[in-house]
Amino acid sequence: MTGRKATEPPLAGQDDESPLTEQEFREIYAKVPRLTVEVVVQSPLGILLTKRAAGPCSGLWHIPGGTVRFGEPLVSAVSRVAGTELGLELEVGSLLGYIEYPSHYLNGLDSPVGLAFFCNVSHDQVADTGLARTWFTRPPDPMHVEQVDFLTAHGLLISDR
Repeated sequence: MTGRKATEPPLAGQDDESPLTEQEFREIYAKVPRLTVEVVVQSPLGILLTKRAAGPCSGLWHIPGGTVRFGEPLVSAVSRVAGTELGLELEVGSLLGYIEYPSHYLNGLDSPVGLAFFCNVSHDQVADTGLARTWFTRPPDPMHVEQVDFLTAHGLLISDR
């Protein structure tokens, strides 16, 4: 599962637009878990995190991630999210594990389950694009406690929590 690039052709009818309306999305994910991928990028400077600009988690630092589309291979989802949220083309590495988000459920949002994939890039590949993203060795505040716990357990962040 290491060193893979997404080479699958795009699925018919699938582009950057969601196949669901916002209302359909909310209705569905109010009743079932939502599968996401998490893009864990590490360099000698630390772990690359981004800050949410919109939505219910606006203002939180987080591991870049996104919902897996229907019929989308996981490797393709990781590559798509890395391109969209980080502006990076990268090789998808090993599966680190999964992250459950009870804080979402307990706050009346949804119930995501993230599959975290390790992706190693050189810090020079991450140019300043004006995106809210930074390298961290310690968890910033505010950040999902579930992600802090996951990254700390994998020795990728140092936390005093």
